[in-house]
Amino acid sequence: MESLDLISVFIIALGLSADCFAVAFSGCIAMKSVSRKQIIVASLSFGIFQALMPVLGWLAGQTLVGLIADYDHWLAFALLAFIGGKMVWESFRKENDECKTDITKPGTLLTLSIATSVDALAVGLTFAFLEVNIALASGVIGITAFLVSVLGFVLGKKAGTALGKRAELMGGLILIAIGLRILLSHLL
Repeated sequence: MESLDLISVFIIALGLSADCFAVAFSGCIAMKSVSRKQIIVASLSFGIFQALMPVLGWLAGQTLVGLIADYDHWLAFALLAFIGGKMVWESFRKENDECKTDITKPGTLLTLSIATSVDALAVGLTFAFLEVNIALASGVIGITAFLVSVLGFVLGKKAGTALGKRAELMGGLILIAIGLRILLSHLL
């Protein structure tokens, strides 16, 4: 049985966090304003889900992950396409601050947290076959996802100001593109 060093776990954590960054960035550019509290809460949600999913995959073993692996990419695509499509739709409606998609609303945030962490479940399965301290690995993954998400929000906030009215459209298209990338990477 091979062991996985901390540097490898960190590289995996960065890879898993890429979707969190993109969702935070695109979601933030679509929002008129975002508070520090919203950034922290959303980033914590992404980080917690990214930390928990590898543990669930590790615990579930091959049986559950084998069942989910056949459609996890479809689930992630559907969730991201739904939220992204909603953002695109709302970008064409009359300018109304209340119509803006707020990715920090509980239902939307939960959906996005699940969608961005589905791949971490499969990573957890891989960890079950390696000598990995699952508590340390999931901690590194969660903290990395949190920090990368905060960075996505900060950069998205700056980009949203620069993009103006087109921000929500771009944010929605980015979410749909992330979903398509996940789907195509599993299908091809």
